[in-house]
Amino acid sequence: MLLNLKNKKKVQNAWAMYDWANSVYSLVITSTIFPVYYNSVTKGIDGSDLVSFFGFEIVNTVLYSYSISFSFLVIALISPLLSGMADTSGKKLEFMKFFAYLGSIACVGLFFFDENNVEFGILCSVTASIGYAGSIVFYNAYLPEISEEKEYDLLSAKGFALGYIGSVILLVVNLLMIQMPDLFGIPDGGVAARLSFLITGVWWAGFSQIPFRVLPKNPYNKKIKRELIFHGYQEIRKVFKEVRGIKVMNRFLASFFFYSMGVQTVMYLAASFGDKELGLPGDQLIMTILIIQFVGIIGSYFFAFLSKKYGNKLSLVIMVLIWTGICGAAYYVYTVYEFYALAFVVGLVMGGIQSLSRSTFSKLIPKSTTEHASFFSFYDVTEKLAIVIGTFSYGVIEQLTGSMRNSALTLGIFFLVGLGFLMLVSIPKNQLSPQSN
Repeated sequence: MLLNLKNKKKVQNAWAMYDWANSVYSLVITSTIFPVYYNSVTKGIDGSDLVSFFGFEIVNTVLYSYSISFSFLVIALISPLLSGMADTSGKKLEFMKFFAYLGSIACVGLFFFDENNVEFGILCSVTASIGYAGSIVFYNAYLPEISEEKEYDLLSAKGFALGYIGSVILLVVNLLMIQMPDLFGIPDGGVAARLSFLITGVWWAGFSQIPFRVLPKNPYNKKIKRELIFHGYQEIRKVFKEVRGIKVMNRFLASFFFYSMGVQTVMYLAASFGDKELGLPGDQLIMTILIIQFVGIIGSYFFAFLSKKYGNKLSLVIMVLIWTGICGAAYYVYTVYEFYALAFVVGLVMGGIQSLSRSTFSKLIPKSTTEHASFFSFYDVTEKLAIVIGTFSYGVIEQLTGSMRNSALTLGIFFLVGLGFLMLVSIPKNQLSPQSN
């Protein structure tokens, strides 16, 4: 249900700024500097990639894959209840703040991570991931409340584009710090990398103040009930019954689940692939991610335009097909230029598929509802479970076969299954109806 906003454009701009605020975590911590730093500090003097984690010996990249899986499993288990509580109490913004601050503080904590405290580093990494994923649930839920259906695709794309721009700016600064530490009065690149984690946390919390001050605090004037947890469960059960009765939403979520396994796993483990399989130095890995970010801005708007002209379904089908090709091509990538070329294609479809998936789901939510956080919890739980299974499968296949190439190839199967479900989804080109088959 669209809110009656006095200054809708200001609210929409402030909403999009949360992507600017939190995307630095996604880029600096999950995709570039942290994986490279993590691999370097967990690699033994003899070149061994085994680490001791609470007394267990495990391959460093496998441990990292499993830690990502665990963090998203936690948020998948708790977010439905939290979103139900947020919808019942009208405190969606407060929940969003809590997770944003939790994540940003954990990023600051990574400043103290080195080769002597692997357990602490993984703990902070997991906590930051929970904070990031948790805040996104409530952030996404604002989209159908602050915009009309015809604005969903472009506003969603604007958020992702701002996220790419902001995160690239900070990444470039961090990269300069790592490459030229003397220029910044920093002892060495290792300290510079740790400083980048601290700056990321400060950036995230600082720029979050813009949406926190402008977004509606309790848009439907709901009263807080004493039995908040009980009502949270009731709320999510009610929404679950509604979701189960909307066939087009079920089919879309099934498709989203499978292709998200591939998309999210590539996002989180691309740098580790380049480091381990190609032996690329840190600066080349970060350059690869920069390519993805810049092209991602173009991709977000291009596929928003394509969806406006030809419909959301066709745009999503094209992107899933491209993603399937990416997984096959990754198996045969051996040079830095081939890796750059693949990164260009990844960037083109990464922003587009995330942005369009979010806006497509927004259109499937019944127009009369005010329980947007609860509906989006199903979307976010689907995505988080996809990350859990995708990253876990990636780690298991690497552990069993000894090669990330086999893991990358397997991701193509997830995309093909997602494509199969997507072909069953009937999404009208212009006006979407939750009762569609």
